[in-house]
Amino acid sequence: MTVALMWEARALPGRGEELLAWARAQPLAGTPVRRETLRAPQDRVLVITWWDAAYDAELPELPEPDEGLVTRAVHRWRFESADGDEGRSVDGD
Repeated sequence: MTVALMWEARALPGRGEELLAWARAQPLAGTPVRRETLRAPQDRVLVITWWDAAYDAELPELPEPDEGLVTRAVHRWRFESADGDEGRSVDGD
């Protein structure tokens, strides 16, 4: 099974590049199948890591940045791959 962990933070105004550099520099205690770092308006940074693991597996995640760098607590989501759901149509029938 493939599990994706999503980590999203919003930097203080004007500190988006600093948050982006910070997120890119964070090591993980393990090697994901894939890791991608994205950015968006309003100085937001998103990191997605993909793991070959069960949905409820204990997986390494990025930490919280220093309070002086972000406007709020980090948002985190966990998803499992829906690919391979045989026998289901696109509309869920």
